[in-house]
Amino acid sequence: MKEVIKQIKNNNIGRILENVSLAKYTTYHVGGIAKLMVYPKNEAKLKELLEIIENNHLKYKVLGNGSNVLFSDNLFNGIIIKLDNFNFLEIKGTDINVGAGYNLIALTRIACKKGLAGLEFAAGIPGTIGGAIYMNAGAYKSDMGYIVKNIRVLTPDLKIITLTNKELDFHYRSSFLQKNKGYICLSANIKLYKGQKEAIEAVTKERKKRRLESQPLEYPSAGSVFRNPPDMFAGKLIEDLNLKGKTIGGALVSPKHANFIVNQGNAKAQDIKELIYFVKNKVKEKYNVDLIIEQEEVNW
Repeated sequence: MKEVIKQIKNNNIGRILENVSLAKYTTYHVGGIAKLMVYPKNEAKLKELLEIIENNHLKYKVLGNGSNVLFSDNLFNGIIIKLDNFNFLEIKGTDINVGAGYNLIALTRIACKKGLAGLEFAAGIPGTIGGAIYMNAGAYKSDMGYIVKNIRVLTPDLKIITLTNKELDFHYRSSFLQKNKGYICLSANIKLYKGQKEAIEAVTKERKKRRLESQPLEYPSAGSVFRNPPDMFAGKLIEDLNLKGKTIGGALVSPKHANFIVNQGNAKAQDIKELIYFVKNKVKEKYNVDLIIEQEEVNW
């Protein structure tokens, strides 16, 4: 890895952090040590970094806000790529061109101030634009698939292309990017529509209030653990099994919302994973419903 660090420094790729605790970069506040974390300065430097990674046969993971991911407690013997420098924002009328590293909640606030509607669902989702598109983040019967016109991506062979909304194949918490891991979102074109600023603010405020009342936001978590099955609510299935309050190690099925597993402060990633699969198996046994895990498991 010393030789790799030397190459990254010589090529002036961007900021480098060594032996990073991933617990500081995920909303679960768990995860092992990553050998290297790199913040490429721009698209050209990202390409150079990926060439170095390929030439040295290293593994890598592009990490946004870490809000829908569960890293293992093990050493991540590779490179975590952070796109925080991909944070430009251009707004022309109802069209938004935004970098993959831009904060989603910050964008919803700006859209609200400008009287642009369509992004209210994202007001409480703590992710980046790239991460939100990757996961097709959503709430309140809307998601990124409704507002993304197209995105620019870096392909596995390091070409920059544009993928349209149709090509992105958005479905419930799913996208082309999830199924094609070598594609990296660089930026997005988002289409909103003119609305009444006061009405947008009212909806956003009401939904924030609802989140605070119904979700355990006082604890580290990664949001909803399971996708809702068709015509069902995962949380209701879990609650009906009296699993609220169930613990393994420092991981807890939230008494406030059964589809949240939270870190009580001392959880290991292993505790959280074991609890996720305990709940999943209990639901399968009782209802014959195979819950799909919404969160991405990395380095297990």
